[in-house]
Amino acid sequence: MNRPRNITGDSFFAWDGEVLVVNILGKPAAARDAIGKPKGTQLKVSVTAAPEAGRATDHMLRFLAPLFGVAVADIEVVFGRENVNKQLRIRAPKKLPAVFAAQGAELIPARVLP
Repeated sequence: MNRPRNITGDSFFAWDGEVLVVNILGKPAAARDAIGKPKGTQLKVSVTAAPEAGRATDHMLRFLAPLFGVAVADIEVVFGRENVNKQLRIRAPKKLPAVFAAQGAELIPARVLP
């Protein structure tokens, strides 16, 4: 039996209905909070918070939420809360950071948004 393919395939992101699924390669304890470039099937995201008990991930969610135009509660950590490799599900983002546009991403059609 074949294993199910990762929803993002060969990209660092994919749409699942109105949910944006993003694979992250985190860099905690960085000099500044920043979204980097894609590295394979992951998007590099640096945060200033230390990697202690998921605090860097919590900080990352607070950093990313306004960049996608959503509340922190609209971002789910699927896996990797205490790991540099993580997957996020962002519910109905209102905007996309430039790195997504560079990969040909568009927002979901307005009729799908609440």
